[in-house]
Amino acid sequence: MDASSDRFFDTVPVFEDFEGVTNLENYRPLPDDWVLIAGDIVNSTGAIGAGNYKAVNIAGAAIISAVLNASGDADLPFVFGGDGATVAVPPSGLEGARAAIAAVRTWADEEMGLDMRAAVIPLSDIRKAGFDVLVARYKVSEHASYAMFAGGGATWAEAQMKSGHYGIAKAAPNTRPDLNGLSCRWSPIPSRHGEIVSIIAVPVRGGDDSAFRDLITAIVAIVSSEERAGHPVPASGPTPRLTRESLEWEARTTAPQGSQFLKKLAILGQYHLGNLLARLNVRLGSFDARLYKRDVSDNSDFRKFDDGLKMTVDVDGPSFARIEALLKEAARNGVCRYGLHRQDAALITCFVLNPMHRDHMHFIDGAAGGYALAAARLKESGLAPQALSAATP
Repeated sequence: MDASSDRFFDTVPVFEDFEGVTNLENYRPLPDDWVLIAGDIVNSTGAIGAGNYKAVNIAGAAIISAVLNASGDADLPFVFGGDGATVAVPPSGLEGARAAIAAVRTWADEEMGLDMRAAVIPLSDIRKAGFDVLVARYKVSEHASYAMFAGGGATWAEAQMKSGHYGIAKAAPNTRPDLNGLSCRWSPIPSRHGEIVSIIAVPVRGGDDSAFRDLITAIVAIVSSEERAGHPVPASGPTPRLTRESLEWEARTTAPQGSQFLKKLAILGQYHLGNLLARLNVRLGSFDARLYKRDVSDNSDFRKFDDGLKMTVDVDGPSFARIEALLKEAARNGVCRYGLHRQDAALITCFVLNPMHRDHMHFIDGAAGGYALAAARLKESGLAPQALSAATP
């Protein structure tokens, strides 16, 4: 086994200006012996319509949490998509990742009442199909960076999964994945400037790649004119809030059914202790509650590139109108297809293995459908997943 292949993501250079997502020099091809682990919720739009979007969001993030915990390495390339996720895994982590995603499927069904599908797609097959998976590394703060994906391969892999190929069966009943660190203890974050808009813009296969890059640059420039480049989370961090629903979901996430009452007591104790420390501005050892809240904001993935632009941003009316006009024009010209979903708040789902460390990760989506409904509208526009561009950014 090639140890250098296992440490591939460590070798990917870090860039700090988000516009770098359109620069091919920032990307590196994923090694041939890696795989993509992909999963999502079947009929997520129906679950959202029934008011279960928080459960859908947690289930999507659980894919990342389970695979990273199983691999013992929080430094793998992944992307969160609201109702699902994709994680790139080296050969040494394949067996554990396969078992983890099978367990997540069982857990999603039994604990969350959601039908999750999942697949393991080899990079070699993706390349045989004429696509690629290129990975870049965008630094969001001094302590966190996120993978960006290009080349069309992740989109092709997702389409294969949805068509029933490369599938992973559920684990045995009552099998539970290791979802340690997964939580959602924050209030929905209301828009401060107008609306929280979830944006997906993807290139049309055979379209003008240069024009698509220009489109992304123009959208990023508009959003960058907003406070904190449209970041939905205030610089001081989100407001803690542990609802009965959130408490229930987190207990189901991290404890078997017979131990969930005790887990709820532990979660409540941690939650109230953190709030007390923040109010008193007191540290507990190396844990600083106020600094932690600021890190939550800094370490959030509110914008990304996943074979196309994905953003959940806080924008005012004129900025939204300009963005929508650009997207409409690009669609008319055969440059892109897009989906938008507007809501009044954003939602955070967190993956925190150790609150004493500052590399905790936080996944941002719209609080009322977000990326899942934006993706549904992209499909309504007539774009089949297989038609997305294989072109690099």
